[in-house]
Amino acid sequence: MTRRTFTLTASATAGSALGAPQGKRPNILFFFPDQLRFDWTGANKSVDVRTPNLNALAARGVNFRRAVVASPLCAPSRACLASGREYERCGVRNNGQDYPVEQRTFYTLLREAGYHTMACGKVDLHKKTQDWGLDGRRLTREWGYSDAIDNAGKHDAIRSGAKTPKDPYMAYLHASGLAATHVEDFHERGQKGNYAHTAPTPLPEDAYCDNYIARNGLALLDRAPKDKPWFLMLNFTGPHSPMDITRRMDGLCRGREYPQPNANTQFDAKTHTAIRQNYSAMVENIDAWLGIFLHRLKQRGELDNTLVVFCSDHGEMLGDHNRWGKTVPYQASIGVPLVVAGPGVRRGHSTDALVSHIDLASTFLDWAGIPTPGDMDSRSLRPVLAGATDRHRSHVRSGLDEWRTVWDGRYKLTRGFAQSGLFDLARDPGENEDISAREPATVARLEKLLSGSPPRPGASAQGE
Repeated sequence: MTRRTFTLTASATAGSALGAPQGKRPNILFFFPDQLRFDWTGANKSVDVRTPNLNALAARGVNFRRAVVASPLCAPSRACLASGREYERCGVRNNGQDYPVEQRTFYTLLREAGYHTMACGKVDLHKKTQDWGLDGRRLTREWGYSDAIDNAGKHDAIRSGAKTPKDPYMAYLHASGLAATHVEDFHERGQKGNYAHTAPTPLPEDAYCDNYIARNGLALLDRAPKDKPWFLMLNFTGPHSPMDITRRMDGLCRGREYPQPNANTQFDAKTHTAIRQNYSAMVENIDAWLGIFLHRLKQRGELDNTLVVFCSDHGEMLGDHNRWGKTVPYQASIGVPLVVAGPGVRRGHSTDALVSHIDLASTFLDWAGIPTPGDMDSRSLRPVLAGATDRHRSHVRSGLDEWRTVWDGRYKLTRGFAQSGLFDLARDPGENEDISAREPATVARLEKLLSGSPPRPGASAQGE
């Protein structure tokens, strides 16, 4: 794949500074990588990860620096997003449950309102049932999609389709004679815990899963009807572990230095650096595809009327506190990047507004002119995006299984987890020191928010 940096023209950045989007209902392009932590993009200028297209998107839109997910695990996180509900009410407790098909999604609401809704990649709404259909269409109509190609995530593809494919991506590899090679490569990576094996994949560039997903996205876009607004969600499998990158990506990421993990006693510095190089390379590959899609929208004459959103389903610990992956309440696990640009969005603004990823459901509906249903906990980001305010929520919550955490923008209280306590993220962003004993009043205040009912729609945007 040729790397593309897409430069936005003056006409592409023009738009309403305040208020509702102008003209016809906008299209919506939603990039949704898997396991991308909040501080690992060029837009947040924290480490050496080169994302020129995301940076350009942020320059013509809004970059949310304090976005978190309602639950840091694939299936419940995506269920929270689809339903617009907090973790306790999303219908999916963990990866052992499928999304309840009778529970309405915002995708369905968009489709019912006349949108052509599309998705490709790791949709992950039937995590328990490891069968996607070789065409990737199993249950996609029930979830609210007009057209979709749903494929397994990295590990699920191997678990389900090593011998006989159960999803379109493994079917593609089997038909190409590459499945056995891919399975063996993942077996070797698993023996090193899926992180320390940083050599490139033996797969050719075009067979790499994220490149396969992006091509499917372009195909979906090309066959979308011309007389309807569209919604397209690209669910990439990267930068989720294992650290598999192509030979081309390997040639781009070496030689960079990265900060070592916080409170880690595991690998040596060289190994941690290699892991972080691979992680960055996967992010940059997705960014290159963002540039390709933005260029395609410009060619189609649709860029000015497309809301473009970049987010993730959860973060990645990358060795912080001797932990890898997600599922824990640390910011590296629950924090995600969030950039929004398009018609009606102010330009070049970064905000510390507290945001939950479930708020995207209401935001998409709002831009489409659809009221947020009363059974959703989601809150539209339009007031922040339009420039009317820089406040959204007074606190955000996240949870999984038995633990819960609440964050008010400075203090964060966690309960039900091995490292529970109160943390002052302004002074201790790594969450290394529990200050509960010194701040009993803060603990008491946050306890009420932690155990209280989820915020209801219609509450003031200035607080809950």
